[in-house]
Amino acid sequence: MSTPKFVIVVGASAGGLNALSEFVSQLKPGMDAAVFIVMHLSRTSISDFLMHRLQPFTKLQCEIATEDAAIKKDHIYIASPNLHLLVKKGGIILGRGPEENRWRPSIDVLFRSAAAAYNTRTIGVILTGLLDDGTTGMLAIKRSGGICIVQDPNEAEYPDMPLSVLNNLEVDYSIKLEQMGEVIQHLTESSPTEIQAPRDVIIESQIAERVVVDYDNVKQIGEKSIYACPDCGGGLWDIKKDGEGDSKINRYRCHIGHSYSENDLVIKQAEVFESTLWTALRIMEERRNLLNKMENDHAKRGLTKLATNYKEKAGDIQVHVDKMKEILFATQLQEQ
Repeated sequence: MSTPKFVIVVGASAGGLNALSEFVSQLKPGMDAAVFIVMHLSRTSISDFLMHRLQPFTKLQCEIATEDAAIKKDHIYIASPNLHLLVKKGGIILGRGPEENRWRPSIDVLFRSAAAAYNTRTIGVILTGLLDDGTTGMLAIKRSGGICIVQDPNEAEYPDMPLSVLNNLEVDYSIKLEQMGEVIQHLTESSPTEIQAPRDVIIESQIAERVVVDYDNVKQIGEKSIYACPDCGGGLWDIKKDGEGDSKINRYRCHIGHSYSENDLVIKQAEVFESTLWTALRIMEERRNLLNKMENDHAKRGLTKLATNYKEKAGDIQVHVDKMKEILFATQLQEQ
């Protein structure tokens, strides 16, 4: 029977190429499991590059995940560019929904879908990377009875992602890359009893699949916050921590499906803020230039009073332009 008992979901970001190469080299053929990988570095061609990069290091078959493909043992499925990767019992779904944590594919989306479908037979692995994508997904795996493994932060090239998981939940293993193959081999030889994943995990997984997108379902898992979604402008819901143990991570979701950790929300707000300021600056400079043209046109026709009026208006706008530039430059310095 080619359908695997376990799914192994892996997330990596910065520094992930070398880490993933070492990770897959330890996976032995014959394991009763399929492997799914999300790595975010590029929104275009990283998947093909990653597949060809990993294949020489493993005897498992590496391939790009495709819609409705059957899940098979001894296969490594790599997320397609700009599409969420989700797993269901026996099949793969490619999600076209909004970004989560500013990424599509998102590690959290993959992990949450695996937790909802495979619960105790899910093994989550977080490797090197920046910020905190994967933390809430790993928490979903933990709450659904699965196994959580993180790369030892002292070994990780970029320790943010492993540290974020360790700071928010009690993992089963925090180990070096060279130890993961043996641990996973042992885990896949067990036969844990399957359980029902928590309701909120299932709801969020359905939102990512674009099966459920409405206020009623989001209200079940969060409370309305004072913040607006920086991507679509809708209201953000503060996701409840009920049943999440000692998790300290704050996260937000709009009813459309955009989702952010608190750190990612701050970053996205800064991006939107700067973009808005540049747009406002462009509009003001265009208005100033038009008023200067109108001043010159009226001056040539001897309409001095009107020309002076336009000149004063252009001067007032120039004051705002100068202030806007000061704010933009100060904002850029703060982000450095």
